This record gives sequence, structure tokens and C-alpha cells, in this order.
Amino acid sequence: MGFQVAEGPEIEDDFHNFGALNIPRRSPGARHAGHVLRRRRRRLLLRTHTSPVQIRVHARDAAAAPRRRAGHASTAATTPTATHSPMFQQIEGFMVDERVTFADLKGVLVHFLRRLFGPRRAVRFRPSFFPFTEP
Repeated sequence: MGFQVAEGPEIEDDFHNFGALNIPRRSPGARHAGHVLRRRRRRLLLRTHTSPVQIRVHARDAAAAPRRRAGHASTAATTPTATHSPMFQQIEGFMVDERVTFADLKGVLVHFLRRLFGPRRAVRFRPSFFPFTEP
């Protein structure tokens, strides 16, 4: 389907994990010491989501379009809950091109998930709103 695999470091700096997404320093939860595994006086941390990989790809290939990337990453959070373990896997995909819509990306993701889990597998998208981030 024309996608390249994107990879990035599992140990991140604060900028790539939070700052480049405009996540404020006093964000409730995201940067909270109880949710992030940090080391070396808080300068480095275990990646908490896959967006740092996307940020690095966009910075490296800023003028290059079209882009189709998919990435798989281990992520970490310190506080396990009934629905989250401290370590988990995420898959992220993005497409940048003229005349590409979210519906195109959604179709690709549904196709991928049904190939992985079976053709009858139901797929649900749950949008989230993060008012502190910008494109």
C-alpha cells in the first residue's frame, strides 16, 4: 500500500515526547511524575506514545510529500490500571499528500486491522480532543 515503516528511540527527550506536541508543563496527567518513567534528572524518559516517531519523521522529511508511514512502538506509563499495563504496544499511521482525506487513512487502518485480526473483526475509532495541541 506504499507505506514505509518509521522507527524511533524508545528513550526520548522531553521535547519530542511532550514539547513538540505543545503539551503544557502543567498538563494534568501527561507529564505527571506518577505517569512517566524518567531518568537522569528528568531529562530522558521512556516514550509514552508513538507521536515522537511521527515528529522526527516530519522534521526530517519536511518538504517531501507524499508521505505514507506506519510505525509500531513500545510505550510506557508508570501507573497500571484495570485497562492499562505499564508497558504496551501502539501502532500509528499517517499519510501526507494532496487530495488525501482522513477517510483514506481510516480505510487503510481498517484494512490493516482486518488482515491482522480477521475479516469479520469490528473496528471502532474513538476520537479524542486535546485542546492544548496544534497541527
